[in-house]
Amino acid sequence: MATFVDHVTLHLRAGNGGNGCVSVKREKFKPLAGPDGGTGGNGGDIVLVADPGVTTLLGFHRSPHRRSENGGPGMGDHRSGTNADELVLSVPIGTLVKDADGTELADMTDAGMRVVVAEAGQGGLGNAALANTKRKAPGFALLGTLGFEGDIRLELKVVADVALVGYPSAGKSSLVAALSAAKPKIADYPFTTLHPNLGVVQAGETRYTIADVPGLIEGASEGKGLGLEFLRHVERCTALLHVLDCATLEPGRDPISDLDIILAELAAYPVPEGQIPLIERPQLIALNKIDVPEGRELADFVTAELEARGYRVFEISTVSHEGLKPLSFALAQLVEEGRQALIDAPPKPRLVMRPRAVDEAGFTVRVEGGSGGNIYRVLGTKPERWVQQTDFTNEEAIGFLADRLAKLGVEDQLFKKGAQAGSTVIIGLDNGVVFDWEPTMTSTAELVTAPRGLDPRLLKDGRRTSNQRREEYFERMDAKAEARAELVREKEAGLWREDSTDEE
Repeated sequence: MATFVDHVTLHLRAGNGGNGCVSVKREKFKPLAGPDGGTGGNGGDIVLVADPGVTTLLGFHRSPHRRSENGGPGMGDHRSGTNADELVLSVPIGTLVKDADGTELADMTDAGMRVVVAEAGQGGLGNAALANTKRKAPGFALLGTLGFEGDIRLELKVVADVALVGYPSAGKSSLVAALSAAKPKIADYPFTTLHPNLGVVQAGETRYTIADVPGLIEGASEGKGLGLEFLRHVERCTALLHVLDCATLEPGRDPISDLDIILAELAAYPVPEGQIPLIERPQLIALNKIDVPEGRELADFVTAELEARGYRVFEISTVSHEGLKPLSFALAQLVEEGRQALIDAPPKPRLVMRPRAVDEAGFTVRVEGGSGGNIYRVLGTKPERWVQQTDFTNEEAIGFLADRLAKLGVEDQLFKKGAQAGSTVIIGLDNGVVFDWEPTMTSTAELVTAPRGLDPRLLKDGRRTSNQRREEYFERMDAKAEARAELVREKEAGLWREDSTDEE
Protein backbone atom coordinates (compact mmCIF):
# COMPACT_ATOMS: atom_id res chain seq x y z
CA MET A 1 0.00 0.00 0.00
CA ALA A 2 1.30 3.43 -0.94
CA THR A 3 2.36 5.68 1.94
CA PHE A 4 3.77 8.61 -0.04
CA VAL A 5 2.17 10.45 -2.94
CA ASP A 6 3.76 13.53 -4.49
CA HIS A 7 1.35 14.37 -7.32
CA VAL A 8 -2.41 14.16 -7.54
CA THR A 9 -5.35 15.66 -9.44
CA LEU A 10 -8.18 17.11 -7.35
CA HIS A 11 -11.75 17.38 -8.62
CA LEU A 12 -13.22 20.42 -6.87
CA ARG A 13 -16.67 21.91 -6.67
CA ALA A 14 -17.14 25.09 -4.67
CA GLY A 15 -20.51 25.92 -3.16
CA ASN A 16 -23.13 27.89 -5.07
CA GLY A 17 -24.57 31.12 -3.79
CA GLY A 18 -28.09 31.09 -2.36
CA ASN A 19 -30.97 32.66 -4.27
CA GLY A 20 -32.47 35.93 -3.16
CA CYS A 21 -36.04 35.97 -1.86
CA VAL A 22 -39.13 37.68 -3.30
CA SER A 23 -41.40 38.62 -0.42
CA VAL A 24 -43.89 41.33 0.59
CA LYS A 25 -44.29 42.18 4.25
CA ARG A 26 -47.76 41.49 5.66
CA GLU A 27 -48.96 42.72 9.05
CA LYS A 28 -52.29 43.38 10.68
CA PHE A 29 -53.91 46.38 9.00
CA LYS A 30 -50.89 46.40 6.61
CA PRO A 31 -51.33 43.40 4.34
CA LEU A 32 -48.94 44.86 1.75
CA ALA A 33 -46.33 46.85 3.65
CA GLY A 34 -43.46 46.69 1.12
CA PRO A 35 -40.79 44.25 -0.06
CA ASP A 36 -38.82 42.39 2.62
CA GLY A 37 -37.05 39.56 0.75
CA GLY A 38 -33.60 38.76 2.13
CA THR A 39 -30.33 38.19 0.29
CA GLY A 40 -28.95 34.69 -0.33
CA GLY A 41 -25.82 33.53 1.46
CA ASN A 42 -22.41 33.04 -0.17
CA GLY A 43 -21.12 29.55 -0.87
CA GLY A 44 -18.00 28.13 0.75
CA ASP A 45 -14.58 28.63 -0.87
CA ILE A 46 -12.08 25.78 -1.11
CA VAL A 47 -8.74 26.86 0.35
CA LEU A 48 -5.33 25.18 0.38
CA VAL A 49 -3.16 25.78 3.46
CA ALA A 50 0.52 24.82 3.74
CA ASP A 51 0.77 22.72 6.91
CA PRO A 52 4.17 21.68 8.35
CA GLY A 53 2.52 18.61 9.89
CA VAL A 54 1.56 17.17 6.49
CA THR A 55 4.24 15.39 4.47
CA THR A 56 2.33 13.62 1.69
CA LEU A 57 -0.62 14.02 -0.65
CA LEU A 58 -1.82 10.51 0.14
CA GLY A 59 -5.15 11.71 1.58
CA PHE A 60 -6.04 13.44 -1.69
CA HIS A 61 -4.94 10.40 -3.69
CA ARG A 62 -7.49 8.28 -1.84
CA SER A 63 -10.22 10.93 -1.87
CA PRO A 64 -9.72 13.30 -4.81
CA HIS A 65 -13.30 14.61 -4.98
CA ARG A 66 -13.86 17.58 -2.65
CA ARG A 67 -16.78 19.99 -2.46
CA SER A 68 -17.89 22.78 -0.16
CA GLU A 69 -21.40 23.67 0.99
CA ASN A 70 -23.86 25.94 -0.79
CA GLY A 71 -25.06 29.22 0.64
CA GLY A 72 -28.54 29.36 2.17
CA PRO A 73 -31.43 31.04 0.32
CA GLY A 74 -32.77 34.39 1.46
CA MET A 75 -36.04 34.51 3.40
CA GLY A 76 -38.82 36.97 4.14
CA ASP A 77 -38.73 39.58 6.89
CA HIS A 78 -35.29 40.74 5.70
CA ARG A 79 -33.59 37.48 6.74
CA SER A 80 -30.43 36.74 4.79
CA GLY A 81 -29.33 33.23 3.92
CA THR A 82 -26.47 31.62 5.84
CA ASN A 83 -22.94 31.89 4.46
CA ALA A 84 -21.34 28.47 3.99
CA ASP A 85 -18.05 27.70 5.75
CA GLU A 86 -14.95 27.48 3.61
CA LEU A 87 -13.40 24.06 3.06
CA VAL A 88 -9.75 24.06 4.21
CA LEU A 89 -7.42 21.43 2.73
CA SER A 90 -3.99 21.02 4.33
CA VAL A 91 -1.10 20.31 1.96
CA PRO A 92 2.64 19.83 2.60
CA ILE A 93 5.02 22.76 2.40
CA GLY A 94 6.50 22.78 -1.08
CA THR A 95 3.29 21.91 -2.93
CA LEU A 96 3.02 23.37 -6.40
CA VAL A 97 -0.56 24.17 -7.49
CA LYS A 98 -1.44 24.05 -11.19
CA ASP A 99 -4.66 24.26 -13.14
CA ALA A 100 -5.93 21.52 -15.44
CA ASP A 101 -3.81 22.89 -18.32
CA GLY A 102 -0.60 22.85 -16.29
CA THR A 103 -0.40 26.61 -15.66
CA GLU A 104 1.19 27.35 -12.29
CA LEU A 105 -1.21 29.03 -9.87
CA ALA A 106 0.72 29.07 -6.59
CA ASP A 107 3.83 27.72 -4.91
CA MET A 108 3.16 26.80 -1.26
CA THR A 109 6.66 27.43 0.07
CA ASP A 110 5.84 29.00 3.46
CA ALA A 111 4.07 27.51 6.46
CA GLY A 112 0.56 28.85 6.85
CA MET A 113 0.31 30.09 3.26
CA ARG A 114 -3.31 30.15 2.05
CA VAL A 115 -4.54 29.98 -1.53
CA VAL A 116 -8.16 29.98 -2.68
CA VAL A 117 -8.22 27.39 -5.47
CA ALA A 118 -12.01 27.19 -5.95
CA GLU A 119 -14.00 30.39 -5.51
CA ALA A 120 -17.57 29.98 -4.33
CA GLY A 121 -20.64 31.58 -5.82
CA GLN A 122 -22.15 34.83 -4.55
CA GLY A 123 -25.59 35.06 -3.01
CA GLY A 124 -28.32 36.79 -5.00
CA LEU A 125 -29.93 40.01 -3.79
CA GLY A 126 -33.49 39.84 -2.48
CA ASN A 127 -36.21 42.18 -3.68
CA ALA A 128 -35.76 44.37 -0.60
CA ALA A 129 -32.18 45.14 -1.64
CA LEU A 130 -33.29 45.86 -5.22
CA ALA A 131 -35.92 48.39 -4.18
CA ASN A 132 -35.26 52.09 -4.72
CA THR A 133 -37.21 55.29 -5.36
CA LYS A 134 -37.97 54.28 -8.95
CA ARG A 135 -38.46 50.58 -8.26
CA LYS A 136 -40.50 50.58 -5.09
CA ALA A 137 -41.76 47.02 -5.18
CA PRO A 138 -39.57 44.68 -7.26
CA GLY A 139 -41.40 41.50 -8.18
CA PHE A 140 -38.17 39.58 -8.66
CA ALA A 141 -34.88 38.72 -6.95
CA LEU A 142 -31.42 37.74 -8.20
CA LEU A 143 -30.30 34.14 -8.30
CA GLY A 144 -27.09 32.95 -6.65
CA THR A 145 -24.09 32.43 -8.93
CA LEU A 146 -22.40 29.07 -9.44
CA GLY A 147 -19.17 28.18 -7.68
CA PHE A 148 -16.01 26.95 -9.43
CA GLU A 149 -16.16 23.39 -10.68
CA GLY A 150 -13.07 21.82 -12.24
CA ASP A 151 -9.73 20.14 -11.67
CA ILE A 152 -6.46 21.32 -10.19
CA ARG A 153 -3.16 19.50 -10.00
CA LEU A 154 -0.97 19.31 -6.92
CA GLU A 155 2.71 18.47 -7.23
CA LEU A 156 4.88 18.09 -4.14
CA LYS A 157 8.50 19.20 -4.23
CA VAL A 158 10.20 18.56 -0.91
CA VAL A 159 11.62 21.70 0.70
CA ALA A 160 15.04 20.73 2.09
CA ASP A 161 18.41 22.46 2.37
CA VAL A 162 20.53 19.44 1.39
CA ALA A 163 19.65 16.55 -0.92
CA LEU A 164 21.40 13.19 -0.61
CA VAL A 165 21.84 11.58 -4.02
CA GLY A 166 23.48 8.34 -5.01
CA TYR A 167 23.00 4.80 -6.20
CA PRO A 168 20.51 2.47 -4.46
CA SER A 169 21.83 0.98 -1.21
CA ALA A 170 24.61 3.55 -0.98
CA GLY A 171 23.58 4.35 2.60
CA LYS A 172 21.57 7.54 2.15
CA SER A 173 18.76 6.50 4.49
CA SER A 174 21.29 5.33 7.05
CA LEU A 175 23.02 8.73 6.84
CA VAL A 176 19.70 10.53 7.45
CA ALA A 177 19.11 8.34 10.50
CA ALA A 178 22.65 8.94 11.78
CA LEU A 179 22.59 12.73 11.37
CA SER A 180 19.04 13.36 12.58
CA ALA A 181 16.26 11.84 14.66
CA ALA A 182 14.46 10.52 11.57
CA LYS A 183 13.73 6.78 11.43
CA PRO A 184 13.56 5.81 7.76
CA LYS A 185 13.25 2.21 6.63
CA ILE A 186 16.70 0.67 6.14
CA ALA A 187 17.40 -2.67 4.45
CA ASP A 188 20.14 -4.33 2.40
CA TYR A 189 18.26 -4.54 -0.89
CA PRO A 190 18.06 -1.94 -3.69
CA PHE A 191 15.21 0.57 -3.81
CA THR A 192 14.35 0.13 -0.14
CA THR A 193 13.47 3.84 -0.09
CA LEU A 194 10.33 4.43 -2.10
CA HIS A 195 9.76 8.05 -1.08
CA PRO A 196 11.94 10.93 0.16
CA ASN A 197 12.84 10.94 3.85
CA LEU A 198 13.34 14.22 5.68
CA GLY A 199 15.56 14.84 8.68
CA VAL A 200 16.55 17.89 10.73
CA VAL A 201 20.24 18.32 11.57
CA GLN A 202 21.67 20.61 14.25
CA ALA A 203 25.31 21.61 13.60
CA GLY A 204 26.41 24.21 16.11
CA GLU A 205 24.02 27.15 15.79
CA THR A 206 22.83 26.13 12.33
CA ARG A 207 19.77 23.98 11.83
CA TYR A 208 19.00 22.61 8.41
CA THR A 209 17.01 19.85 6.76
CA ILE A 210 18.28 16.97 4.65
CA ALA A 211 16.30 14.88 2.20
CA ASP A 212 17.07 11.33 1.14
CA VAL A 213 16.10 11.08 -2.53
CA PRO A 214 15.35 7.53 -3.73
CA GLY A 215 18.24 5.90 -5.55
CA LEU A 216 19.26 7.07 -8.99
CA ILE A 217 20.47 4.74 -11.72
CA GLU A 218 21.77 5.26 -15.21
CA GLY A 219 18.96 6.57 -17.42
CA ALA A 220 16.95 8.02 -14.52
CA SER A 221 16.44 11.30 -16.38
CA GLU A 222 14.86 9.28 -19.20
CA GLY A 223 12.40 7.52 -16.92
CA LYS A 224 14.32 4.46 -15.75
CA GLY A 225 14.06 3.31 -12.15
CA LEU A 226 12.67 5.71 -9.55
CA GLY A 227 15.03 8.59 -10.21
CA LEU A 228 12.91 10.60 -12.61
CA GLU A 229 9.90 10.20 -10.35
CA PHE A 230 11.69 11.89 -7.46
CA LEU A 231 14.32 14.13 -9.04
CA ARG A 232 11.80 16.98 -8.70
CA HIS A 233 12.49 16.92 -4.97
CA VAL A 234 16.08 18.03 -5.61
CA GLU A 235 14.99 21.25 -7.33
CA ARG A 236 14.53 23.25 -4.12
CA CYS A 237 17.73 22.13 -2.38
CA THR A 238 20.61 24.51 -1.76
CA ALA A 239 23.38 21.88 -1.87
CA LEU A 240 23.88 18.28 -2.95
CA LEU A 241 25.68 15.53 -1.09
CA HIS A 242 26.85 12.58 -3.19
CA VAL A 243 26.80 9.44 -1.08
CA LEU A 244 29.14 6.91 -2.75
CA ASP A 245 29.26 3.25 -1.76
CA CYS A 246 32.83 2.08 -1.13
CA ALA A 247 31.86 -1.48 -0.24
CA THR A 248 29.59 -2.47 -3.13
CA LEU A 249 29.70 -6.08 -4.30
CA GLU A 250 28.27 -5.39 -7.76
CA PRO A 251 30.76 -6.00 -10.56
CA GLY A 252 31.80 -3.04 -12.70
CA ARG A 253 30.95 -0.45 -10.05
CA ASP A 254 33.24 1.89 -8.13
CA PRO A 255 32.81 5.36 -6.54
CA ILE A 256 34.24 7.19 -9.56
CA SER A 257 31.94 5.55 -12.13
CA ASP A 258 28.94 5.94 -9.80
CA LEU A 259 29.67 9.67 -9.46
CA ASP A 260 30.02 10.15 -13.23
CA ILE A 261 26.66 8.47 -13.88
CA ILE A 262 24.88 10.50 -11.19
CA LEU A 263 26.38 13.75 -12.50
CA ALA A 264 25.22 12.91 -16.02
CA GLU A 265 21.67 12.30 -14.78
CA LEU A 266 21.66 15.56 -12.81
CA ALA A 267 22.92 17.48 -15.84
CA ALA A 268 20.20 15.97 -18.04
CA TYR A 269 17.36 16.91 -15.68
CA PRO A 270 15.69 20.23 -16.68
CA VAL A 271 14.94 22.63 -13.85
CA PRO A 272 12.30 25.41 -13.94
CA GLU A 273 13.29 28.69 -15.51
CA GLY A 274 15.18 30.96 -13.15
CA GLN A 275 16.64 28.15 -11.00
CA ILE A 276 20.27 27.10 -10.91
CA PRO A 277 20.88 23.82 -12.80
CA LEU A 278 21.44 20.88 -10.48
CA ILE A 279 24.93 20.24 -11.79
CA GLU A 280 26.02 23.82 -10.90
CA ARG A 281 24.91 23.78 -7.27
CA PRO A 282 27.35 23.35 -4.34
CA GLN A 283 28.27 19.69 -3.95
CA LEU A 284 30.10 17.57 -1.39
CA ILE A 285 31.10 13.91 -1.54
CA ALA A 286 30.69 11.39 1.26
CA LEU A 287 32.56 8.08 0.84
CA ASN A 288 30.42 5.73 2.91
CA LYS A 289 31.03 2.34 4.57
CA ILE A 290 34.64 2.88 5.64
CA ASP A 291 33.86 0.63 8.63
CA VAL A 292 34.47 -2.23 6.17
CA PRO A 293 38.26 -2.77 5.63
CA GLU A 294 37.94 -2.97 1.85
CA GLY A 295 35.76 0.10 1.92
CA ARG A 296 38.35 2.19 3.78
CA GLU A 297 41.07 1.13 1.37
CA LEU A 298 38.96 2.07 -1.65
CA ALA A 299 38.01 5.41 -0.06
CA ASP A 300 41.67 6.27 0.55
CA PHE A 301 42.44 5.29 -3.05
CA VAL A 302 39.82 7.51 -4.75
CA THR A 303 39.97 10.53 -2.43
CA ALA A 304 42.89 12.12 -4.24
CA GLU A 305 41.20 11.88 -7.66
CA LEU A 306 37.95 13.33 -6.33
CA GLU A 307 39.76 16.22 -4.65
CA ALA A 308 41.60 16.86 -7.91
CA ARG A 309 38.20 17.41 -9.52
CA GLY A 310 37.52 20.16 -6.99
CA TYR A 311 35.25 18.31 -4.55
CA ARG A 312 35.49 18.31 -0.78
CA VAL A 313 35.57 14.65 0.25
CA PHE A 314 34.55 13.15 3.60
CA GLU A 315 35.14 9.55 4.55
CA ILE A 316 32.29 8.42 6.77
CA SER A 317 30.60 5.43 8.30
CA THR A 318 26.92 5.52 9.16
CA VAL A 319 27.46 2.45 11.37
CA SER A 320 30.31 3.73 13.58
CA HIS A 321 29.43 7.44 12.99
CA GLU A 322 33.01 8.12 12.00
CA GLY A 323 33.45 11.38 10.11
CA LEU A 324 29.83 12.48 10.53
CA LYS A 325 30.55 15.56 12.65
CA PRO A 326 32.90 17.25 10.15
CA LEU A 327 30.45 16.41 7.37
CA SER A 328 27.49 17.96 9.22
CA PHE A 329 29.42 21.20 9.86
CA ALA A 330 30.58 21.36 6.24
CA LEU A 331 26.98 21.01 5.07
CA ALA A 332 25.91 23.67 7.57
CA GLN A 333 28.48 26.06 6.07
CA LEU A 334 27.07 25.51 2.56
CA VAL A 335 23.54 26.06 3.84
CA GLU A 336 24.51 29.32 5.59
CA GLU A 337 26.23 30.56 2.44
CA GLY A 338 23.10 29.75 0.42
CA ARG A 339 20.86 31.56 2.88
CA GLN A 340 23.12 34.61 2.86
CA ALA A 341 23.10 34.62 -0.94
CA LEU A 342 19.32 34.81 -0.86
CA ILE A 343 19.50 37.76 1.51
CA ASP A 344 22.05 39.57 -0.66
CA ALA A 345 20.18 38.84 -3.88
CA PRO A 346 18.37 41.79 -5.46
CA PRO A 347 14.74 42.00 -4.36
CA LYS A 348 12.13 40.52 -6.63
CA PRO A 349 9.96 42.96 -8.54
CA ARG A 350 7.01 44.06 -6.48
CA LEU A 351 3.58 43.02 -7.61
CA VAL A 352 1.69 46.24 -8.25
CA MET A 353 -2.09 46.00 -8.24
CA ARG A 354 -3.51 48.77 -10.36
CA PRO A 355 -7.20 49.66 -10.42
CA ARG A 356 -9.18 49.25 -13.62
CA ALA A 357 -9.07 52.27 -15.89
CA VAL A 358 -12.10 54.52 -15.75
CA ASP A 359 -12.74 54.19 -19.49
CA GLU A 360 -12.32 50.41 -19.54
CA ALA A 361 -15.60 48.74 -20.46
CA GLY A 362 -15.11 45.55 -18.51
CA PHE A 363 -16.36 43.38 -21.36
CA THR A 364 -15.62 42.55 -24.98
CA VAL A 365 -17.83 41.76 -27.97
CA ARG A 366 -16.41 39.12 -30.28
CA VAL A 367 -17.79 38.54 -33.79
CA GLU A 368 -17.92 34.88 -34.80
CA GLY A 369 -18.96 33.56 -38.19
CA GLY A 370 -21.76 31.03 -38.52
CA SER A 371 -23.84 29.33 -41.18
CA GLY A 372 -26.78 31.60 -40.40
CA GLY A 373 -24.77 34.82 -40.22
CA ASN A 374 -22.52 36.49 -37.70
CA ILE A 375 -22.78 35.61 -34.02
CA TYR A 376 -21.94 38.27 -31.47
CA ARG A 377 -20.46 36.85 -28.26
CA VAL A 378 -20.30 39.09 -25.18
CA LEU A 379 -17.53 38.15 -22.74
CA GLY A 380 -16.90 39.79 -19.39
CA THR A 381 -17.13 39.18 -15.68
CA LYS A 382 -20.15 41.40 -15.10
CA PRO A 383 -22.34 40.35 -18.05
CA GLU A 384 -21.71 36.66 -17.41
CA ARG A 385 -22.44 37.02 -13.70
CA TRP A 386 -25.60 39.03 -14.37
CA VAL A 387 -26.89 36.33 -16.71
CA GLN A 388 -26.37 33.71 -14.00
CA GLN A 389 -28.30 35.86 -11.56
CA THR A 390 -31.32 36.34 -13.83
CA ASP A 391 -34.52 34.33 -13.48
CA PHE A 392 -35.61 34.04 -17.11
CA THR A 393 -39.11 32.93 -16.09
CA ASN A 394 -39.74 36.41 -14.68
CA GLU A 395 -40.35 39.15 -17.25
CA GLU A 396 -39.45 41.91 -14.82
CA ALA A 397 -36.11 40.20 -14.05
CA ILE A 398 -35.36 40.01 -17.78
CA GLY A 399 -36.11 43.71 -18.11
CA PHE A 400 -33.79 44.45 -15.20
CA LEU A 401 -31.02 42.47 -16.97
CA ALA A 402 -31.63 44.42 -20.18
CA ASP A 403 -31.34 47.71 -18.30
CA ARG A 404 -28.07 46.64 -16.67
CA LEU A 405 -26.55 45.56 -19.98
CA ALA A 406 -27.63 48.79 -21.68
CA LYS A 407 -26.18 50.87 -18.85
CA LEU A 408 -22.89 48.96 -19.11
CA GLY A 409 -22.70 49.85 -22.81
CA VAL A 410 -23.24 46.42 -24.33
CA GLU A 411 -25.86 47.68 -26.77
CA ASP A 412 -23.61 50.47 -28.04
CA GLN A 413 -20.79 47.99 -28.66
CA LEU A 414 -23.14 45.67 -30.52
CA PHE A 415 -24.11 48.56 -32.80
CA LYS A 416 -20.45 49.33 -33.44
CA LYS A 417 -19.73 45.68 -34.31
CA GLY A 418 -22.50 45.71 -36.90
CA ALA A 419 -25.25 43.84 -35.06
CA GLN A 420 -28.77 44.34 -36.34
CA ALA A 421 -32.25 43.54 -35.10
CA GLY A 422 -32.63 39.78 -34.93
CA SER A 423 -28.90 39.09 -34.71
CA THR A 424 -27.80 36.21 -32.49
CA VAL A 425 -26.10 37.40 -29.31
CA ILE A 426 -24.47 34.99 -26.85
CA ILE A 427 -23.38 36.08 -23.39
CA GLY A 428 -20.70 33.75 -22.02
CA LEU A 429 -18.52 30.99 -23.42
CA ASP A 430 -19.54 27.40 -24.13
CA ASN A 431 -22.74 27.35 -22.09
CA GLY A 432 -23.65 30.96 -22.71
CA VAL A 433 -27.21 32.27 -22.97
CA VAL A 434 -28.45 32.90 -26.52
CA PHE A 435 -30.63 35.91 -27.39
CA ASP A 436 -32.27 37.23 -30.55
CA TRP A 437 -31.27 40.84 -30.17
CA GLU A 438 -33.98 43.49 -30.41
CA PRO A 439 -32.27 46.87 -29.97
CA THR A 440 -35.50 48.85 -29.84
CA MET A 441 -36.73 46.93 -26.77
CA THR A 442 -34.41 47.91 -23.99
CA SER A 443 -36.72 46.45 -21.35
CA THR A 444 -39.98 44.54 -20.96
CA ALA A 445 -41.81 47.26 -19.07
CA GLU A 446 -44.49 47.40 -21.77
CA LEU A 447 -45.34 43.76 -21.09
CA VAL A 448 -46.43 44.30 -17.50
CA THR A 449 -49.64 45.95 -16.28
CA ALA A 450 -47.88 48.78 -14.45
CA PRO A 451 -44.56 50.62 -14.79
CA ARG A 452 -41.61 48.62 -13.49
CA GLY A 453 -41.31 49.06 -9.74
CA LEU A 454 -44.93 50.21 -9.23
CA ASP A 455 -47.06 47.36 -7.93
CA PRO A 456 -50.78 48.28 -8.02
CA ARG A 457 -51.27 46.25 -4.85
CA LEU A 458 -49.14 48.74 -2.90
CA LEU A 459 -50.88 51.95 -4.03
CA LYS A 460 -52.16 53.74 -0.91
CA ASP A 461 -55.26 55.32 -2.60
CA GLY A 462 -56.80 51.97 -3.40
CA ARG A 463 -58.48 51.60 0.02
CA ARG A 464 -61.20 54.07 1.24
CA THR A 465 -61.26 55.46 4.74
CA SER A 466 -64.39 55.63 6.96
CA ASN A 467 -64.84 59.35 6.31
CA GLN A 468 -64.62 58.75 2.57
CA ARG A 469 -67.26 56.04 2.71
CA ARG A 470 -69.54 58.30 4.85
CA GLU A 471 -69.21 61.19 2.43
CA GLU A 472 -69.95 58.92 -0.54
CA TYR A 473 -73.08 57.60 1.27
CA PHE A 474 -74.43 61.12 1.94
CA GLU A 475 -73.72 62.09 -1.67
CA ARG A 476 -75.75 59.12 -2.91
CA MET A 477 -78.66 59.96 -0.52
CA ASP A 478 -78.68 63.59 -1.64
CA ALA A 479 -78.68 62.49 -5.29
CA LYS A 480 -81.71 60.19 -4.67
CA ALA A 481 -83.63 62.97 -2.82
CA GLU A 482 -82.96 65.36 -5.67
CA ALA A 483 -84.18 62.79 -8.19
CA ARG A 484 -87.46 62.30 -6.26
CA ALA A 485 -88.02 66.10 -6.05
CA GLU A 486 -87.48 66.38 -9.79
CA LEU A 487 -90.18 63.76 -10.43
CA VAL A 488 -92.64 65.68 -8.23
CA ARG A 489 -92.03 68.92 -10.12
CA GLU A 490 -92.57 67.22 -13.46
CA LYS A 491 -95.89 65.73 -12.20
CA GLU A 492 -97.15 69.08 -10.99
CA ALA A 493 -96.27 70.61 -14.35
CA GLY A 494 -98.50 68.03 -16.05
CA LEU A 495 -95.73 66.32 -17.88
CA TRP A 496 -96.96 62.90 -16.78
CA ARG A 497 -99.74 61.25 -14.70
CA GLU A 498 -99.73 58.06 -12.65
CA ASP A 499 -102.78 56.54 -14.59
CA SER A 500 -101.62 57.65 -18.04
CA THR A 501 -101.35 54.98 -20.73
CA ASP A 502 -100.07 54.82 -24.28
CA GLU A 503 -103.48 53.96 -25.83
CA GLU A 504 -104.21 55.42 -29.23
